[in-house]
Order: sequence, then structure tokens, then C-alpha cells
Amino acid sequence: MKDVGILVLGHGSSLPYNRELVESLAKMISKNHPGPVRTAYLNMNHPNIQEGLESFAGAKVNKVVALPLFLAHGVHTRQDIPRELGVDEQKRRGRVLIGGDEVEVVCAEPLGVDECIAALACKRAEEAIR
Repeated sequence: MKDVGILVLGHGSSLPYNRELVESLAKMISKNHPGPVRTAYLNMNHPNIQEGLESFAGAKVNKVVALPLFLAHGVHTRQDIPRELGVDEQKRRGRVLIGGDEVEVVCAEPLGVDECIAALACKRAEEAIR
């Protein structure tokens, strides 16, 4: 999996903690993934998605997984992100040029429904009570 990059996608915000959250989660992901992990943002922050893709130039990846830090599908995950990545909106994958090399780009699903999300929600509720 060293030849697979992960592009962690945040929404972007004018508030600094959104970017801090995305960067922190990307660092955590990089501890579990042997390939390069980069970040990009749909709105307001840099690098934007195109710049995020270009950051893999020279990284010797043949695939990039675009990983949206969104809970559910919506316009951003179904339309905006695939468009910005330059991949087919229906298939949510395609081939793009990065640093002169053709690389497969695949959109991961949003975080969605998962036991770990439910456990985290319970933890946050308990924290609020204290």
C-alpha cells in the first residue's frame, strides 16, 4: 500500500479549528497507512483539491484515495468533490495526470453509520453531562 496515497478532504472554514481538525486526523491516519497522506479542502482553505492532488507528484503513487471527512453523502460528496478531482461523478473514480503520471483516483465513502461513530457520540454526550 506504499503506492497508494490518501487525500484527506475537509470542507474548509474561515475558522481555524476546522483546518486543525483535518490536519490532526490526517496525522493519525498516516500512522496506520504506509503510503503518503495529504490534506485538501473544498472551500476557503488551502491546499484546494487540485493542489492536494498535485502534492502527490513525485510520490510514486499509482492510486489516490480521496477520503472525505463528512458524515453522509450530499452535494459535496456526490458532485463537487468528484468534479474537483476530475473524475466521473457516477463512478466516483477515474484517471488523472499528477506530475506527468497517470494516476487512478477513487472517492471513498463518507464516514457514515458505524459503531465507532456511535461510541464517539455517546462519549461526547457523557462529556457534556460532566
